[in-house]
Amino acid sequence: MTDRSAANSRGYKKVMRSLDLTLFTVCAILVIDQLAASAAIGPQAVFWWIFTMIFFFLPYGLITAELGSTYPDQGGIYAWVRRAFGPRWGGRTAWLWWINVALWQPSVFILFAGIFAALFMPDLGLWTQIAIAIALTWLTVWINVVRLDVGKWVPNIGAVFKAAIMLVIGIGGFLYAANHGVANELTFSSMAPSWGASLAFLPVIVYNFMGFELMSGASAEMKNPARDVPVTIAVSGILIAAFYLFATIGILIALPLDEINLVSGIVDTLRVLLGEGGGIFVVVLGIMALYTFLANMVTWTMGANRSAAEAALDGNLPAMFARLHPEHKTPSNAAIVTGVVTSVVIVVYGLLAADAEDLFWTLFAFSSIVFLLPYLIMFLTFLQLRRIDAHRPRPYRVPGGKGGALVFALLCIAFIVQAIVFFIYTPGEFDMTYAASIIIGVAATVIVGELMIMRAKRVTASAG
Repeated sequence: MTDRSAANSRGYKKVMRSLDLTLFTVCAILVIDQLAASAAIGPQAVFWWIFTMIFFFLPYGLITAELGSTYPDQGGIYAWVRRAFGPRWGGRTAWLWWINVALWQPSVFILFAGIFAALFMPDLGLWTQIAIAIALTWLTVWINVVRLDVGKWVPNIGAVFKAAIMLVIGIGGFLYAANHGVANELTFSSMAPSWGASLAFLPVIVYNFMGFELMSGASAEMKNPARDVPVTIAVSGILIAAFYLFATIGILIALPLDEINLVSGIVDTLRVLLGEGGGIFVVVLGIMALYTFLANMVTWTMGANRSAAEAALDGNLPAMFARLHPEHKTPSNAAIVTGVVTSVVIVVYGLLAADAEDLFWTLFAFSSIVFLLPYLIMFLTFLQLRRIDAHRPRPYRVPGGKGGALVFALLCIAFIVQAIVFFIYTPGEFDMTYAASIIIGVAATVIVGELMIMRAKRVTASAG
């Protein structure tokens, strides 16, 4: 049975149209919670945004457009890797893809609690913030379980809110500069790249561009993936690049570099831009920003849980991920397991972290490396499928023939490798204890995945 017919036999409903896919992708990639971290690079951030857009974001989008339109299989990246390298590598990819979200979700919801505190309760304690994060985790689980034609409106609205906030920050920054001058000098010399501590934040820019493949996790629930995936990537890519650059400049104009806080940076920027008389607007926009954090995790869990469920249904991950909701055909078991893992991680890191920003960055760096590993496999998958399935009709094809495909894939791989390196190593500020803890955590995550895949294979073999 083909991937497509197997997916259809499971009763998925085709509810995702072109507009839904565009809003879903914008919501997935346009992340408000990392905007302050990218601006913290300083004026150099402008150069790195543009550089990364040209040499990574564009090739990555082209590659994903070909994969998603040529192989519209439920499970997305999992199904592509399985086609190229077999079921075991597909299972590994699905595991890393899924566990990353469970590990990343705590940092986003802790950030939610930090901004909530900055807006309404400045003295909110860490454990109260952790309780908020756990409540949001289970709200996300519930949204994953309901029908997709209902749940999709959470990221759809989130995309609109994200665009509105970034426009306010960008326009407000330029208006603020006209009246008060700029907080950071934005000249060609100040924006020139340099080797130093700023590279600690450079991977964040690469990270902020990831997510084109996420919608393909629900390929069997799309109306017309062969037509809509390339168009969605083109439209959403242009919007995402413009919004990121515009909003980053707005933050740099409004806030001195040493005042950009990774947790409350967005709220601080809005307060500066809107002034004393704009308190109500800060609150409204802050609430919108809080909503986008929830929408972002709903979007990513929708994709990751579907990949994990497909892998489990194929016998390449344990059966605990496999059960679909009997009526909605949503990955209900995978969503529940995500909620359990996320809740445990939130509590554990709460015991280890000194404050919200410490908790945020440790969780973010660890989960980000786990998150980036499947992309190395995905870009190799693109080259492998071009080689072993060269004659398959491709609704969209990366330009440049074999040479263009190789150059684009190698560029993307190089960016992913440097991001992994600089999440661990910061020139001039290398912390061996921090690096070791991240590496050990990633290694343990990979080993757990291997054990789970081996168990799934044994169970499948004994059942056969």
